[in-house]
Amino acid sequence: MKNLKIITLALLLLLSTCATVFAETVVFNWKTLKFHKPSCQWAHRCTVNCTKVDKKEAIRHGGVPCKVCGG
Repeated sequence: MKNLKIITLALLLLLSTCATVFAETVVFNWKTLKFHKPSCQWAHRCTVNCTKVDKKEAIRHGGVPCKVCGG
């Protein structure tokens, strides 16, 4: 039973680490509330109000995906 608890904790730790590794970074425009994939042509053109953030954070702030790249 003790081994099962250790294995369960190890799996939870591994899953939380994987979620962090696979977090998707987007370019978020804080003025228009649109987010883009970093490779998007509109992300390259955005220089004033844009920063790189996690996609979940962009959505949490009311962000919507770009119509060109799908964010």
